[in-house]
Amino acid sequence: MKAIDLRSDTVTLPSDKIRKAIFNAQLGDDVFQEDDSVNLLEKTAAKLSGKDRALLVPSGTMGNLVSFLVHCPRGTEAILGNKSHTFTYEVGGISAFGGIHSHQLHNEEDGTIDIKSIKNAIRYDNIHFPKTSLISLENTHNKCFGYPLSKDYLDAVSDIAKENNLKLHVDGARIFNATVALDMPLSNLVENIDSITFCLSKGLACPVGSIICGSKEFIKEARRIRKALGGGMRQAGIIAAAGLSVLDNINHQILTDHKNAKLLAVGIDSIKGLKINSNRVKTNIIYCRLDTDAMTSEAFLKTCKEQGILFFQYPSGDYRLVTHYGVDKNDIESTLLTFEKILS
Repeated sequence: MKAIDLRSDTVTLPSDKIRKAIFNAQLGDDVFQEDDSVNLLEKTAAKLSGKDRALLVPSGTMGNLVSFLVHCPRGTEAILGNKSHTFTYEVGGISAFGGIHSHQLHNEEDGTIDIKSIKNAIRYDNIHFPKTSLISLENTHNKCFGYPLSKDYLDAVSDIAKENNLKLHVDGARIFNATVALDMPLSNLVENIDSITFCLSKGLACPVGSIICGSKEFIKEARRIRKALGGGMRQAGIIAAAGLSVLDNINHQILTDHKNAKLLAVGIDSIKGLKINSNRVKTNIIYCRLDTDAMTSEAFLKTCKEQGILFFQYPSGDYRLVTHYGVDKNDIESTLLTFEKILS
């Protein structure tokens, strides 16, 4: 029985095309900036994002940490959402390794932070307060139904940052889900952002790696900090080659993932015993919950796992299901039939 793994888009396995690209990668020492595959990937990513430079890092968590460390002198403050990945899932790294004070603001249902709240959170000059250095946003927003943040919103926050001499970072782990949902090129969406990270190992189905994009000066310092954190890799072209093989065909797979997510959400909406707002499904992330007294939420999750359907449950009781490369339309239909069978 094939397992249908909807836990995350990080569980994707590389295609034959990616494996071939890895096998044929041109390699060198990337710490010496002599790996041709890495150099080409970084150049391609910079062009795609409209930024001066780009830098390959092992993970999105490191990418965000490096970006915060560049932007925020020790003892200063970063404004970010209370549901953001950096605050929730990155082990407090910005505080542990950077001495950066996090100022968490409420994330709205659509992943935004209220503009007025951002303005009010910026510290005025006073010896009792840490100086505000950075505003950080997440696009798409994992814990907020996978919502994409619009260009108008990003530009409005960018205006606030510029008016207060702050930097604006975007955790764009799933930024290509945003560009597909918004039907907008990446360079246009992030043109007023100081730095952005995006993952190769989520929607792009590469085995490892993330990219940081920003100005020439930003990336120069980011490279130094990456080295200090142990992220300086040698023949990293085996990672870069995978990324290069998919950056020219991003939209097709992600659009398929979005269609499958919508198909799954609409199907769940029709199953008695499950509760979902299918209108919230904008990209590849679905949240739903059990709505029956016939079985416990834990029992439903356990039974689904026994039937080969894997997904997460949060302490709130919500289930999260994520579509991705490796999950096709037939898998969605099979999942829905399994849900119906269990709940009937």
